[in-house]
Parts: sequence; structure tokens; C-alpha cells
Amino acid sequence: MVQKYQSPVRIYKYPFELVMAAYEKRFPTCPQIPVFLGSEVLHESRSADGAVHVVERSCRLRVEAPRLLRKIAGVEHVIFVQRNVLNWKERTLRIEAHNETFANRVVVKENCSYTVHPENEEWTCFEQSASLDIRSFFGFESALEKIAMKQYTANVKRGKEVIEYYLNELISQGTSHIPRWTPAQVREEDARSQAGLGDPGSSEVDRVSSTQAPASEMVGTNGAKLEVDYIERCLGHLTPMQQSCLIQLRHWLQETHKGKIPKDEHILRFLRARDFHLDKAREMLCQSLSWRKQHQVDLLLQTWRPPALLEEFYAGGWHYQDIDGRPLYILRLGHMDTKGLMKAVGEEALLQHVLSVNEEGQKRCEGNTKQFGRPISSWTCLVDLEGLNMRHLWRPGVKALLRIIEVVEDNYPETLGRLLIVRAPRVFPVLWTLISPFINENTRQKFLIYSGSNYQGPGGLVDYLDKEVIPDFLGGECLCNVPEGGLVPKSLYLTEEEQEHAEQMHQWRETYQSASVLRGAPHEVTVEILEGESVITWDFDILRGDVMFSLYHTKQAPKLGPCEPGARAGGQLTDKGWAPGADYSRVEAPLICREGESIQGSHVTRWPGTYLLQWQMHGPPGNVVEDVLTALHSPGPRCKLLYYYEVLASEDFRGSMSSLESCTSGFSQLSAATSSSSSGQSHSSSLVSR
Repeated sequence: MVQKYQSPVRIYKYPFELVMAAYEKRFPTCPQIPVFLGSEVLHESRSADGAVHVVERSCRLRVEAPRLLRKIAGVEHVIFVQRNVLNWKERTLRIEAHNETFANRVVVKENCSYTVHPENEEWTCFEQSASLDIRSFFGFESALEKIAMKQYTANVKRGKEVIEYYLNELISQGTSHIPRWTPAQVREEDARSQAGLGDPGSSEVDRVSSTQAPASEMVGTNGAKLEVDYIERCLGHLTPMQQSCLIQLRHWLQETHKGKIPKDEHILRFLRARDFHLDKAREMLCQSLSWRKQHQVDLLLQTWRPPALLEEFYAGGWHYQDIDGRPLYILRLGHMDTKGLMKAVGEEALLQHVLSVNEEGQKRCEGNTKQFGRPISSWTCLVDLEGLNMRHLWRPGVKALLRIIEVVEDNYPETLGRLLIVRAPRVFPVLWTLISPFINENTRQKFLIYSGSNYQGPGGLVDYLDKEVIPDFLGGECLCNVPEGGLVPKSLYLTEEEQEHAEQMHQWRETYQSASVLRGAPHEVTVEILEGESVITWDFDILRGDVMFSLYHTKQAPKLGPCEPGARAGGQLTDKGWAPGADYSRVEAPLICREGESIQGSHVTRWPGTYLLQWQMHGPPGNVVEDVLTALHSPGPRCKLLYYYEVLASEDFRGSMSSLESCTSGFSQLSAATSSSSSGQSHSSSLVSR
């Protein structure tokens, strides 16, 4: 594979002639570049008027590689041939170089140019590009590639320092100005003599002078080039290879992309998301650009107006900036009725709102970059989980959250600088286990999670936010205008017809299973648990009647009827010979669920074995129909429900707890409490909403 390097434009704030004088001081040897052992001139020629000067040199470079590799290669230095074409009239220097050593195994090509700055003729621009193609090298191709690119990028920085060193030396010696080239008077007979001699060097100079090829474009066809100062000022510190990747991807977009070219900050985010792997970043960016075009995301801030209901009940908003100047977004997730919002405005409206927040975040980053005079490309999110409970595990809500995470991860990579999660309750590990596998590892490393009041005091929010901007509801003095959220009234829900039109009802029906419950004929679902400390989660809606929900554990699996796998409708929970406490036991306190209510809950298992989720009809005491067949054919009342359950494997749950503990935060106290509760006794909780 051919490795390529492309530099940004480096600017020397000195005239071209003075920079050339500094450049010539590098030859024949240069103590400031230790790997440069020396050079000798192979060929030199000038044009008749002295405007064009061509020099071809042989340069010796020391091999900086492991001793074993040098011994196998049998060389201590390599030879490069460098050809310089200096045009005093045009004020340009073009440099081409290639390797002679191992030329049949390794091909190295380099092109450099010094030119006058297009907007200031007293300044000089430098551009550099190179390619490395290792065809074969004694089985050490990969090692050689890494060593070569590492050394090359190190010498790129050294080259800039050397020119600046010799410029300072010239100025200290009293040479601060060198006159520009002017054409000398050439006698007619001298010109005829030179022409008659047919000097090959002169003909070559004339050919070079008349067919000067422009320097290889580094970025695009519109002439816009990235300068080193601009990168450091607006994009931040990048290594030479990172700069090269940015320029190459930008150039590729300008040549191939039809439409608006993304800003450099946006391109850089995709490179960072793929660890500056050029091909992977290009693929990710292209998919995102197609998505933006398809959904007209570039116009979102001009066209999207959130419904009044979202503005009132969506508990999120912008709030000044963090201690590093990043825009700060506050989300009071624990106070937000995600189920109510989805039933009132729909999943698509929520997604559009989140996208508008991300678009606004990028805009605010640009504003803060200008305001603070340093590159700011990401924002901080402060999530308050006070009030988070089992209702937030409503399955369509979790699925919508996972979809939003996926869309944001794919199209807004590296926009989150830091995520501060405060007041995390004990139910949070369950939610974290559900969503953490869908969050990129680089993003997870930016999470800081605090339980209880651990966010207060040293090591808490004061390390990341100025005291003046800590919100009042977190003990600060700053009034926060973020909506408080709250329950969305059912009267504001979309009608079933509107939900059908939004395809929500169909999606929800695919998630849930339906069941009927008769008196004396409960509905039961068996769940096989292979390891303790697994988590059983459930989510069900009571559509008709009142139901009592229970969770049991048994060491031996009951015989299932001809229902769906793992479920049965039978009048007897256990065989007649089973004894409570010996053969089976109740591990979840009975919960009375009324018609119209929605219940979400979880249970951290203590033992392996079979667990049974049971729904049975609840009503006033009366005659109990003990025969199942009689119950099924009796005209008595029926209860109806929609349910969903899921098992979080012990390994996944423990892994999510470990990832929480690894966060630099005060979460260890919460994780310890959760672990002790699950080891000392089974931990369970349910919540009834509407």
C-alpha cells in the first residue's frame, strides 16, 4: 500500500530571496539535521539570463532503524537524488527527490515548493508532499513503513526549525534584505555562442523555464489552501501526519463531492473518530454527507421549529460554557417523561429536536472559538438523573434512545467533549447496561458519573464548571432557564389514528406480546437464568381489567403448555406436590396493576434456575375457578395486557458495572451498593406509571 503525506502551507514572514539564502546554508552539510550526512553536486546549470538555476545533488542520509534491520539490509546510510529548479524571475523553487538505494524494493518520492505568498509578496510559502511505496523488504515491510513515516514526519518539523535558524543567523550577521533578481544585459555574441555550443544544461534550463509545472495542489481546485498558522489557531495542535490526512481528505472532497464542502472542523471530527485512518474516515464522512443531503440537515436550524409541547416538557437547554470554554448543554433526564413525549409528539419529532441541538452545538463551538481565540470543537453535556426510575426503561423509549444514539454517533462524531452525569440512582446500572454497548468506546471514555451528592465539592462539578455557572438546582447560584420537564398530560397524546399514521403503533406492536388473563388461569412466562447476578427486566401495559404481577424462582422448570415458547396460560403455577419455600419461592413482592397503567421493573437475580413472571386476575374475593378448561370457556371477565421482557446476562451486567467504576467519578459508591445488594439478596424494583 502506498503511504502518502501532504503538508499544509507553511509561511515564513520573510521575502523569498532571504529564505533562499537560508535554504542554501543547508548544503553541503547541515549539523542541525543529524540524519543528513552530507551532499555533493552531480550537475548544475543556469539559463542565459541567470533567472533559472538548476542543481542536482546526491544526498546521504543515515538510516535510523533497529540494528537488526540495518544488518539485514546491509547499509548504514541511503542515497537520495535531489533536483532543485530555482526561478529567480518567478520567485519559485521546485524540489524533486527520490531514493536510489533499494530503488527496486522501495520507492520514495518527494515534492517541495517555495513560492511567494499570494497576498503578501514579502512573505514566502512552503508546501511539501511525499509518497512511500514498499514493494518488498526482506519480510520487514510493515516495520519499515512505520519507521520511515515516523522519521519523515519528525524531519518535517526539523526542516522548518532549520530554515528559521539560518534566517535568524543571517539577520544577526547583518543580512536582512537581499535585492530581487533583475535581468542582466546579455551580449548578442555571448548569446549566439551559448546557443551554438548546444550546452545540454542550458537546453534543460530553457525547457524547465518554459514549461514550469505548477506545484502539486494540496487542497482542492479552488486554490484555498490550509496554512499551518490557521490550523493551530482554529483547529488545534495536529501532528504532521494528522495535518496531511486533513488536507488529503479535504482535497478529495473538493475534487469529487458535488455540493457544499464541510468545514474543516467537521472533516477533522470524522478523522478523529476513525483514528486518522484516511479510508475509514472518508467512508464515514461520505455516508454522513449523503444522510445530510437526504434529510436536508443543513437547513434544519432555519426550518425546524419545535412544537410548543416540546419546548415545555423537553427538559434540556444551553447554559453558558464549561471551564474550558466549551458550550454547556444541560439535560434533566430524570425529570423528563420520555414515554409521554413520544406519545404526544412522536419519535421523529424527538429525533429532529436532538439533531437541531447538535447543529446548534456546532454553531456555538464556532462562536466560542472566535470569542476565546482558541480552537473549541466540542461541547460539554451535564445530565441530571434525579428522578430517573423504572419508567425510563419503557421499551419503545429505550429503542428510540438507541436509535438517536446511533444517528448522532454516525453523523456528529467527536462533538461531545465531556459528559457529566450527576445524581445517578441505583436503577442507572440497568439502563447503562442496555445502552452502553451502542456507545463508541472513545465516547464512553468522556463520561464522568456521580451518584448521590458526590458531584459537590472538590473532584466534582467545580473541576469542570466555574462556580458562577453551576445551576441552582445542583446547589449553585446560577439561575438555570432549562425547562423542568414533568409528566405530559394524557390529553396531549396523539390519537391512535395519528400514531398509526406515524407508524409508531406498528413498531410498538412488534416489540410487545399480547396476553389474556382469566380468573383462575394466570399468564406465565418462564425465564431460564444460567448465572446469578443476571438482570430480568419487564415492561407491560394493562389494557383491560386489574392484574396482580409476581415473580417466582424454582429449581425445576414447570411443564409448558401449547403456547409460545417460555409462556403458558395454566391454572396452577406448580405441580400439586410442590411445596412453597422448598420447590419454589416468590422473589418479587406482588404488585397490583390497575387498568390503563404501565409498569416497568427489573430484578437482579441471586440464583441460577427458572424464574416465572406471572400475571393473574385481581378482583374482589369470590369463587375461584380451579379448572383451567372451565375458565377458558366461561363467559367471565378477561384481563388483557401487552408485555415485554429481556434478560441482561450476568457477564454484560458486571461488565457495565466495571465500566462505570472505571469512570473518573464518584460512582464507585453506587456500584458498591448495587453489588452488595445483588450478592446479599436479590435486588428488584418496579414502577407503576400511567
